[in-house]
Amino acid sequence: MQLGMVGLGRMGGNMAQRLRDKGHEVVGFDFDPEVRDVASLAELVDRLAAPRTVWVMVPAGDPTDATIRELSGLLAEGDLIIEGGNSHYVDDRRRAEELKEQGVHYIDAGVSGGVWGRQNGYGIMVGGAADDVARAKPVFDSLTPDEGGGYVHAGGVGAGHFVKMVHNGIEYGMMQAFAEGFELMAASDVVDDVPGTFDSWREGTVVRSWLLDLLVRALEDDPGLEGIRGYAQDSGEGRWTVQAAVDHAVPAPVITAALFARFASRQDDSPAMKVVAALRNQFGGHAVTKSGGDAGTSPA
Repeated sequence: MQLGMVGLGRMGGNMAQRLRDKGHEVVGFDFDPEVRDVASLAELVDRLAAPRTVWVMVPAGDPTDATIRELSGLLAEGDLIIEGGNSHYVDDRRRAEELKEQGVHYIDAGVSGGVWGRQNGYGIMVGGAADDVARAKPVFDSLTPDEGGGYVHAGGVGAGHFVKMVHNGIEYGMMQAFAEGFELMAASDVVDDVPGTFDSWREGTVVRSWLLDLLVRALEDDPGLEGIRGYAQDSGEGRWTVQAAVDHAVPAPVITAALFARFASRQDDSPAMKVVAALRNQFGGHAVTKSGGDAGTSPA
C-alpha cells in the first residue's frame, strides 16, 4: 500500500526502508533534506492518493502534537493517522477525539526493535478501531518479523501505547537486574570471567533474551565497561508506568526501583548518600573520606 512517513530518523528511516523492501510505496518527510522525499507536509499529503495513511514517527510530546495539528489542516475526511512514537496513551485519546470532528481516523502504534528492526522486524502494539487497524494491517505485517509474531491489536485508541509503556517499564526492570548482577560478580573475588558468564547464559538458561545478547555484545567491545559513563536517561515511559501503577493501585516495586536507579545514576555525589554516610558516622563512627575510605571501626 501507499504510506506517508513523517520523521526519518533512526527508527522512522529504518521502518520506511523495511516497508520499501517489502514492496510498499513510502513518501517520507523529514527536516533533513538529505533523507526526505518531499520538502513539506503539504507536499507529502499532495503526493498521497485518498484515502491517505500517514505514519508519524517524531519525538513524543510537543513535536508530535505540532505535527498532528499541521496534518489535521491538510488531511481530509476518511484519512488515517498512525502515531508510532512513544506518546502517552492519554494524549492519544485526546488527539483521536479532536480528529474525529473532521472525520480523520487515528491509530496509536507502540514500536519496539530499535536500530535492529529493519533487519529483524519490529514489535508492533496497536490501539484503535478494528476497521482502521484492518486497513493498516499490510503495513504492520511487513514491519513485524518475517517468521511471524511481534504484533498485537491491544484494544481501542490508547491501548497500543499503554502496552508499549508497560513493555518499557518491564525493560527497565530487566536491564537493572542484569546491571546489578554484573556489578556483584565484578566486585566479588570469586568470578574470574564475568563477560564469559553472561555469554554462557545466552543458551539453555531461563534468563536468555535479546537484552542479554546486547549486553554480551557490549562486553565484547569493552569487557570492563570502562569507556561508558554510568549515566542512564529515562525517556518518559518508565515514569508513566509507575504513575499508572499508582493510579490503578497495582504494586510495581521492581519497575519503580529501576526507575529510581536511573535517577541515582545522574548524581556524581548523591546528596542522599551523603546523609546516609553522615548518619553512619554519627552513630557508628564510620567517617568516610573523600577518597572513599571508611575510618570507622564499630559495627553498623
